[in-house]
Amino acid sequence: MAKTLSEYLDLLDERSNLIFPKAPRPRPIKATPSIKPLPDTKVVLWSVYGTLLSIDSGRLLHQHPQELRMQIALQKTIEEFKMWYSMSRKPGQPWEYMLQQYNGLVEDQRIAATARKGDTREIDSTVVWAKLIERLQRNDYNWDESTYGGIEHLAAKVAYFFHAMLQGTEAFEGCAETLARLGQAGIRQGLLDDAQQFTLVQLVRAMRKQGGEGNLAALFSPELSGLSHQLEIRKPSPSLYSTVAARCESRGFEPGQVLYLTNRLTDDLGMAKLVGFRTGLLVVDESCTTLSSADLKNPEYRPDRLLTDLRQVLDIVGA
Repeated sequence: MAKTLSEYLDLLDERSNLIFPKAPRPRPIKATPSIKPLPDTKVVLWSVYGTLLSIDSGRLLHQHPQELRMQIALQKTIEEFKMWYSMSRKPGQPWEYMLQQYNGLVEDQRIAATARKGDTREIDSTVVWAKLIERLQRNDYNWDESTYGGIEHLAAKVAYFFHAMLQGTEAFEGCAETLARLGQAGIRQGLLDDAQQFTLVQLVRAMRKQGGEGNLAALFSPELSGLSHQLEIRKPSPSLYSTVAARCESRGFEPGQVLYLTNRLTDDLGMAKLVGFRTGLLVVDESCTTLSSADLKNPEYRPDRLLTDLRQVLDIVGA
C-alpha cells in the first residue's frame, strides 16, 4: 500500500542526506502588547503561516522573489523524483526549463475565473505538479507506486517536497501548549488561511516537535474552518471570510464571539472586521510581519488586540 503523506515525511526524516532550509531566525518586533480580556470569546480562528508556523515572508509562497531559492528547490525536486531522464532536452539547466513550465501553470491558475466577483483564485500546488508529471509521462516517466501512490498522491508528495525546499517552517514558541490549553478551557478553534494539501501535516509535525500530541481533530473544528485550497479562493477573497463566518453562525457562534488571529494586517484584518470578527494581530517576528504605523492606526485594519507572543491569547480569552 502506498505511503500516506505523513508516512512519506517520516521516510524523509530518516534520510541524513537531505538538508531542508530552516525557518527564519526569530527577530522580535518592538511593540507594546494590548491583551485586555475579551470575555465573550467562544471561538479562536488561526491563520497558519506566520502565526502558528514561522516562515520567511510570513506566508507560503508559490514563486519566491529570490530566484536562487527557486533554482535550488527545483533542482532538488528534479533530483529527488528522478525527473531529468524524462524531461525534454532544452538549452540551459533542467531547473530553468522546469521553472518556465511551472510559472506558466501557476499563472494559468492565478488568472482562472472565480465563482464570485472580488474573489481571488487559489493556486493548488498539487494540481500544478500533477500537470507537470503528466507532461513527463509523455516521455515515459514512471515512479514507485507502492511508495508514492497514483499521480495525485505523487503530486501531493512532490508539492510538499518542493515547498519544503523553498521555505523552512517551524512552530512558534509555545504553539503546542497554547493550542492545548485553549482546548482544555473549552474554546473552540478553527483555521482560516491560505493553505495547501500538506499544510495540516506540516502543522502536526511542528507541534509534535514541541511535545504536543499533534492531534488536529482534537484541536481544530473543520466545520469552523476555511482553508484556501479547499474553497479554491485565497486571501483576501470576501467569500473566504463570509463562508467561515456563516459556518460559525450555523454552529451557534455570533461573529462577535469569534477572535481571528493573524500576522497579516491589511489583507487579513480588514476582511475579518467586515464580517464582524474580533481581531488580533501577532507581531512576533520581523520575518513574518510587515507593519507601518499608518496602517496600524487605520480603523479599517486596526486590530482589537496586539500580541507580541502567541501565548498572550490565553490572557485575552481568559484561558
